Amino acid sequence: MVEDELPRTRLAQLMKQQHMTVQDLRDRHREITGTELSERQAYRWLGGDMKGRPYPHSQAALEQMFCESAVRLFGPPHGSGLVLQAHSNEVIALPHDPAQQDWQRQVLATSAQRAREFLSRTEVPNVGAETLDQLTDDVRGLTVDYQQKPLESLLGKMSATQSEIFGLLEGRQRPSQTLDLFLLAGVASGLMARAAHDLNSPQEAMTHARAAFTAADNAGHDGLKAWAKGLQSLIAYWAGRYDDSVRYAGEGSQFALHSPNTSAVWLAAGEARSLAALGRYEEARGAVDRATEARDQVRRDDLDELGGFCTFNRPRQLYYAAEALAWAGPDFAEESERFALEATAAYDAAPSSDRAFGDEAGTRCALAIARIHRGEFEGAADAMVGVLVLPIAQRTHGVVTAVEHVENRLAALDADGRAVDELGDSMRSFASQRLALPQ
Repeated sequence: MVEDELPRTRLAQLMKQQHMTVQDLRDRHREITGTELSERQAYRWLGGDMKGRPYPHSQAALEQMFCESAVRLFGPPHGSGLVLQAHSNEVIALPHDPAQQDWQRQVLATSAQRAREFLSRTEVPNVGAETLDQLTDDVRGLTVDYQQKPLESLLGKMSATQSEIFGLLEGRQRPSQTLDLFLLAGVASGLMARAAHDLNSPQEAMTHARAAFTAADNAGHDGLKAWAKGLQSLIAYWAGRYDDSVRYAGEGSQFALHSPNTSAVWLAAGEARSLAALGRYEEARGAVDRATEARDQVRRDDLDELGGFCTFNRPRQLYYAAEALAWAGPDFAEESERFALEATAAYDAAPSSDRAFGDEAGTRCALAIARIHRGEFEGAADAMVGVLVLPIAQRTHGVVTAVEHVENRLAALDADGRAVDELGDSMRSFASQRLALPQ
């Protein structure tokens, strides 16, 4: 190095020993990471003039260059030298000084170094209370907005929030803060799973859903585990994988036994839809009843308190019941219609934070199917009015698939008449223009 002053960090010490300049450091950083390191930032690293450690990719680059941990590199330089410590934590005495052979002094020096590393890891956490509060507010806002606003207006912030939380989890924080971050990581991943699902990318959706479950597992949060399984069940249902959907719901119910938040209701209601889609109508009716029983046992938790997509409210439960029984044909049509009308009324009376355009559209589709089974085609057309006017930005995979279910039921009856023809044409036109990823 050019500077003659004593090094302030182990990084500066190693560079001086290797006759390495700041420009050499910047060049090697660029070669390894593909990103630029400013001269000003490099000098901050050498002087230890930082509030926290660099980004993970920079830490990895430095560890590759100097074969020592980032913790050690940004710690104080080795002193007059009692010992050198190798990567395997073995203690190697400097041969030119007999005093360094004394094992007691070596143990003390090694222990002191470990203490310094411990302090550097624990004394300066990368997450404070204000950061956690802000992230929680961001996630809470997204869970509500997701049910009400077009995806294109939210996707960038959702992805950035997930990335920020993942990045923080790579750093240092107190154990309680780590658990909070894993909870937020689970929800943020769940939102990204919904986004991928709504864009008809079920594989990507399931990847994010698995990440949500892994975050829940790390958080030790059974309610979040149940919620993540409910999400997997939902993705499988709309992908037409009904057996998988039932399996995921069953797995989630085991976690809900230990933490009966509203996910317990979601799992039973979702299982009812998939059982009905498989033609197991009596089992589906039983699952609808289990959802009602689960509602009576609910203990709301911190996940429910985030609101929006994170809690399974009563209107949504009624919608699922209506859709489940809509699969069962004319024998259940009257009951399906009753549930759909109750759901519609419940959504109309709900606070704005509980509204969800996708679920409300699904409710109207279930109502239309029930009326088609009863031969009330004009009533079915009336039920679909609020759905068929949705803009393309809100024609998600789930909404379009629900409309296609109505179209299929109508076509299966081989009915005719002006109301039937107009409804069929409107649904086909609607489904031809849907929200999708650009080709």
